[in-house]
Amino acid sequence: STNDLARMLRNNTARQLGLMAVNTRFTDGGLPYLPFSTMKEDFCLLTNESSGLPCFLAGDSRVSEQPGLTAFHTIFVREHNRIANNLRRMNPNWTGEVLFQETRKIIGAIEQKINYKDYLPLLLGSTMPRVLPRYTSYSDSVNPGASNVFSLIFRMGHTMIQPFIYRLVDGYRTSASLPPVPLHRTFFNTWRVVREGGVDPLLRGLIANQAKLNRQDQILVDELREHLFELFKRLGLDLGAINMQRGRDHGLPGYNAYRRLCGLSQPRNESDLATVLRNKQLAQKLISLYGTPENIDIWLGAVAEPLITNGRVGELLACLIGNQFRRTRDGDRFYYERPGVFTPAQLRSIEKATLARIVCDNTRITEVPRDVFKANGYPDNFVRCSSIPALDLSPWRRRKSGAELEDPPV
Repeated sequence: STNDLARMLRNNTARQLGLMAVNTRFTDGGLPYLPFSTMKEDFCLLTNESSGLPCFLAGDSRVSEQPGLTAFHTIFVREHNRIANNLRRMNPNWTGEVLFQETRKIIGAIEQKINYKDYLPLLLGSTMPRVLPRYTSYSDSVNPGASNVFSLIFRMGHTMIQPFIYRLVDGYRTSASLPPVPLHRTFFNTWRVVREGGVDPLLRGLIANQAKLNRQDQILVDELREHLFELFKRLGLDLGAINMQRGRDHGLPGYNAYRRLCGLSQPRNESDLATVLRNKQLAQKLISLYGTPENIDIWLGAVAEPLITNGRVGELLACLIGNQFRRTRDGDRFYYERPGVFTPAQLRSIEKATLARIVCDNTRITEVPRDVFKANGYPDNFVRCSSIPALDLSPWRRRKSGAELEDPPV
């Protein structure tokens, strides 16, 4: 985010506390919501002007795009403030700036741990040791920036989106007062969070309902393919078409160019493509549209591949995703596992952090699965929050004020 946006996201009326700004108009049963945006052009007001509720404000402008995104932004802001308050009690001599920056550093490390240790192994499956091996060291010769192609192909997450937003009450039960809502009716609808139960029902729905499985006969649901942003556009948009057009706008090469880059076979004809996709009918359709595998749009070709063993992407996506996350990690001198970024005791605490515990600490949800990324059906594999290890902040007690802001060795 820009410096101006970063300032807007902080609690500037109590800056000495090191907190993030929260909503001053509404609370989630006493727990904070994100602050509202003050943008003049507000999509949330366009979808329901009578609600009078603008979009939420976060570091990512898409925070209100759908309620699931809102829920996760919200619990991480709550987690920041929870940690900052605990650090202030442990270290009353710390300034607000030290509290904010040290908490920000901890949150960043937790997010890295969750992504690299909990999420990516499930996504990349059997290819993980090859495409994203264990961390060894920082290298200043590695470019950590996002590649052009990654910014497109990581939109493979669209293939995992269900056509409904599910809200569940205590006990992970459905309720007539919170029925499933078609996805397209939730886009930029802040009021569905504030007026319809808050964050907890959304998180329960995400935890207890499986992500959509990407199938070759249904890559995107019609909510995204026919009705995207329908509430404030004259016609619903097609997210698949947008993804492919973005690749063309950016001048990205076709499917085979990236198969070649990854050291994978490059199909030359319909028969070769059918072998790669393990699907003759799909290969026939693609060749009828593109004429040759060389011309297939990279996003479509990548998401059309069969899933790898124990993973949720095909072999080309696994290669490109692994390459990006490896560079992002190895070229980051502040990556949490790099010696000197955290003390050994602090690192041990961060390694125990889980998304399940963040949910427990920042909502009224009392039962969660130990691994919220895996498909879990209540009550199987669910435990009380008291069974989930809490984040131990004691290694941050009474450290020299300001020492946390020093750069690690280069």
